[in-house]
Amino acid sequence: MPAKRFRPKPVKVIPGAAEAEAARSAAAASRVATINLKAMTGRSDISQGSRVQIASGLYAGEFAIVESVIGGVIPAALVRTEAGGSRRVRTIDLVPAPAKPASSSPTSNTPAATPPPEGEPS
Repeated sequence: MPAKRFRPKPVKVIPGAAEAEAARSAAAASRVATINLKAMTGRSDISQGSRVQIASGLYAGEFAIVESVIGGVIPAALVRTEAGGSRRVRTIDLVPAPAKPASSSPTSNTPAATPPPEGEPS
């Protein structure tokens, strides 16, 4: 009796498989993380008590006060937002914010405090 020979079945070709594979690889490429190498240098203008704006991540766009600065490979700061939430943020993601505007005093030059020009009824 002769030995059995192995004969593989022909490969089925699915229409559109190449396009689907290209779409999957393009989607995978868009999910690649990028690393900001400037984060290792940190920011020297961020210190305890500074008023900052959070640039990215949770609480992005909110103003906060720096409670402590944590050194390390990537310097970070513990911040408390004006809404009361706190979190640790890389110092590279913090932007120094201007000081809170002082409340207007009654002697300030506002339109309500300015007398009307002469000759016009009040």
